[in-house]
Amino acid sequence: MKAIARLIRGILPRGLLGRALLIILLPLLILQGVALQLFYGGHLDIISRRLAGGVAGDVGMVTELLIRFPSEADRGWIFHEAAWRFDMSFAFEPGGVIGGGPRQSWLPILPLEDDLVQALGERMRMPFDADWQSDPRSVIIRVQMPDGVLHVEAPRKRLFFGTLYLFVIWLVGTSLLLFLVAALFMKNQVRAIRRLASAAEAFGVGRQHGIIKPEGAAEVRQAAAAFNQMQGRIRRFIDQRTEVLAGISHDLRTPLTRLRLSLAMLPAEAEEDAAAMGEDVSEMERLIATYLAFARGEGTEQSQPADLADLVRDLAAKALRDGAELTVAAPDSLVLPVRVDALRRCVGNLLDNARRHAARIAVALEELPRLDTGRTPSRWVQITVDDDGPGIPEAAREEAFRPFASFSAGGTGLGLAIARDIARAHGGDIVLEGSPLGGLRARIRLPA
Repeated sequence: MKAIARLIRGILPRGLLGRALLIILLPLLILQGVALQLFYGGHLDIISRRLAGGVAGDVGMVTELLIRFPSEADRGWIFHEAAWRFDMSFAFEPGGVIGGGPRQSWLPILPLEDDLVQALGERMRMPFDADWQSDPRSVIIRVQMPDGVLHVEAPRKRLFFGTLYLFVIWLVGTSLLLFLVAALFMKNQVRAIRRLASAAEAFGVGRQHGIIKPEGAAEVRQAAAAFNQMQGRIRRFIDQRTEVLAGISHDLRTPLTRLRLSLAMLPAEAEEDAAAMGEDVSEMERLIATYLAFARGEGTEQSQPADLADLVRDLAAKALRDGAELTVAAPDSLVLPVRVDALRRCVGNLLDNARRHAARIAVALEELPRLDTGRTPSRWVQITVDDDGPGIPEAAREEAFRPFASFSAGGTGLGLAIARDIARAHGGDIVLEGSPLGGLRARIRLPA
């Protein structure tokens, strides 16, 4: 059962448009199939047998008359009367012999040939065959008489009725028309859903999309209106939070500045204590700046096309200037729409963590192979930062992303938390793994 279910899932369309059209098409085909079966198996069968019986009865009557009146004069009179009364042509071949059985079928999907053969067999005692292919307008019936072969040309209109064509055209035409109307209608509905999904995806990765125009079915318009309201509420929340954080930053830094000025005015004999206290003030300012960056989440920056290869090389050059032993592997160019400053902070935090705990660092940027998963996005880029430091135990790697984790760099625990927050805001993520260099590997994946 599971194998059958998997097979069905593999055959079914993945998109909403394909599945909706399949839902419409299957009942339509079943309905038309039932109608065709009722017509083909009932009405058509009855009419075909009656028409074939009429032709076979006329041929049988002529055959019996020829047997009863075998003279040539009587034969001419019989052919003349039968031709205009039965609307058929007759000819006699003296001494002729028919060979083989009934000829190949003319239209196998119809019961006309079988019905005619059966009717002739029931109404005549003489051998016969029927040729449906020699003449496109007539059926040639040959009857073996005692002294020759009787040739009969029966018009096809006596066996075949044109309403069959009209019925088939009606079935196929109405099916195509209904399917076309349904396809156009569903395409418009799906377009609105796709536009909503695209806007939600862009908003989720921090790209400015703007207000969505509600269109489509009532439920789709309702969803679009709800998305617009949600988008507005989130933007207002971010703006308000940014304003509050800016005020907090000012309020916290003002007393720290006064404290630093007070330390600078201490007498010379307290210089050593003042220096220690100044270091504590600097650490507090750094913690405040780091916390505010984490809480702000770089939410106000908009995405724009940027060359990730240049960004990675610039950050690597800065790490080299700070004394790190570092190697870089990156393509010449790799342009993506990203929040440049936020991503610079993300990769910079990872490099700072690696530089404080390791002697060697390796940075790599690559575009991953396209994934055919039926979902968007199908292209990803990856940035890896490897080091040869002590690393983080596997069981504690996820814990390292929590704010203020005690074992993270500098004792603050915000570097990895900020980096993951930025990566997820781009629609990607960060994972920690063991590094080939023996330390820790931080792997960033971003949608392309």
